[in-house]
Amino acid sequence: MQKVAIFVDVQNVYYTTRQAYQKHFDYNQFWQRATLNRTPVVANAYAIHRNDAKQRSFQNILRGIGFTVKLKPYIQRADGSAKGDWDVGITIDMMDAINQADVFVLVSGDGDFDLLVNKLAKEKGKVVEVYGVPQLTADSLSMSASVFHPISGDLLLG
Repeated sequence: MQKVAIFVDVQNVYYTTRQAYQKHFDYNQFWQRATLNRTPVVANAYAIHRNDAKQRSFQNILRGIGFTVKLKPYIQRADGSAKGDWDVGITIDMMDAINQADVFVLVSGDGDFDLLVNKLAKEKGKVVEVYGVPQLTADSLSMSASVFHPISGDLLLG
């Protein structure tokens, strides 16, 4: 059975599914798809910690599905903008898992990951599947993936 490593950019999938469809991502359906006939060896969901009850409840749901939830503090800047980016953390974790998994699954539309996905797929010979909202996923990312799975239909709640 294939070993799969799963990495979910929670903020990216939340905002892109909301913007494109006014719906939420179905993590249960995604888990069933990503782990079908595969053994998960790593399954991380990267989120921002705002310390509110709704967020904690959502994070507990993710843990119940099988994810390890990694949190970064929400930082509000003086100018009103916010920071809470997991790109470097996701990259490090994916590279750390290189000897553990046959298949890498990334849920994000962020084009910053195209170099990483390309390195894993082309240089390291890994299968890299990317799940993203088609109209909001960087072309460079979807083109770098071994397989691009559009987030639509049964991967959406509501």
